[in-house]
Amino acid sequence: MDISIQDTSVAVSIQLGFPAATVEDEYCAAIRNAVNTMHPGANVTVSISYKLTAHGVQRTLKPLDNVSNIIAVASGKGGVGKSTTATNLALALARDGARVGVLDADIYGPSQPLMLGLSGKRPTSDDGQSMNPLEAHGIQVMSIGFLIDADQPMVWRGPMVTQALNQLLQQTRWDKLDYLIVDMPPGTGDIQLTLSQQVPVSGAVIVTTPQDLALLDARKGLQMFRKVSVPVLGIVENMSTHICSKCGHEEAIFGSGGGDRMAADFDVQLLGRLPLDANIRQQTDSGTPTVVADPDSAAARAYASAARRMAAQLAMQGKDYSRRFPNIVVEET
Repeated sequence: MDISIQDTSVAVSIQLGFPAATVEDEYCAAIRNAVNTMHPGANVTVSISYKLTAHGVQRTLKPLDNVSNIIAVASGKGGVGKSTTATNLALALARDGARVGVLDADIYGPSQPLMLGLSGKRPTSDDGQSMNPLEAHGIQVMSIGFLIDADQPMVWRGPMVTQALNQLLQQTRWDKLDYLIVDMPPGTGDIQLTLSQQVPVSGAVIVTTPQDLALLDARKGLQMFRKVSVPVLGIVENMSTHICSKCGHEEAIFGSGGGDRMAADFDVQLLGRLPLDANIRQQTDSGTPTVVADPDSAAARAYASAARRMAAQLAMQGKDYSRRFPNIVVEET
């Protein structure tokens, strides 16, 4: 932050470590009001810029070229809306001005092609060795679902799944991404642990519902990331309340306060609460998720706020300096 005061003029310049284009005017107005409260009548000008940098990953891994930060979105079990959350978080970051990609790591049940309106599409290759990601709603996307028929079951053992994911990650020609959101497979078994150890992740987000049964598994997922030295950026509580499509009545049918308790127990941030809303399901099934289908809705604003908090938490993590160091080669003479 830089503040310059000259007579009755005050100039405030702020550089954020996360994207916030959709709320820039709101931030500027809040800063002007705060300055005017301390200095009534001052002529206040505010400028906001963004610097999205690469952050550290597991010590044994090397960051990907052209990808500054990989964020894993995970859950301890299936059925909690993890993929829908991952998709909308990615779209919210893109709306705020970041360059974003999504990697569908759920090899057994890829859902991103349907959610992003890319069903039946196939990636292209310029050299026969790598693949170009597909694009939808301003984000880059790669999924095993682009390479197989929609009804084809993936009858693969763990090592094959891990190898396939590494190929999708490493052989995709990502184009200068600030964030790559990885939609992780559900669970905390061998596959998830192996992926967490082999994918250079800057941070993780845990998706759960308020239900005690979901929270039991979500806690295991959070602990898994901590064991492999991946910072947990926060928790998203999905299906917090049900909103009736007829009368608008709101009810906590899965219980309440579960996300708050888990966040307090593990000293992490509750990034947001998202409703169980039929519109979210309909928009996602149509290939146009909520953040782009109805950006002014309460649900879209909740996704946007959660994405911004997630990126802000990442901005406070240690930065990656490995790319600035030259390669050292020792030769015998």
